[in-house]
Amino acid sequence: MPIDRLSATFAALADPTRRAILARLASGELSVTELAEPFDMSQPAISKHLKVLERAGLISMGQDAQRRPRRLEPKRLEEAVDWI
Repeated sequence: MPIDRLSATFAALADPTRRAILARLASGELSVTELAEPFDMSQPAISKHLKVLERAGLISMGQDAQRRPRRLEPKRLEEAVDWI
């Protein structure tokens, strides 16, 4: 596993909001609106966190008609656990 990918994973995991988003996605895919519900921040702020998680490969975006649910990509987390 390239160090850049590992660095991106740990950088994404460094933020508590992003860790909370990942915890919520562990139960299944959710829309941005659903992900934003428990947080006291704007939807654009949540979207920025989602972009960081997507770039790190920790989540992916699906497509269900007009809905764009996010889902957890556990393989990247497993790579981080293996490194640890």
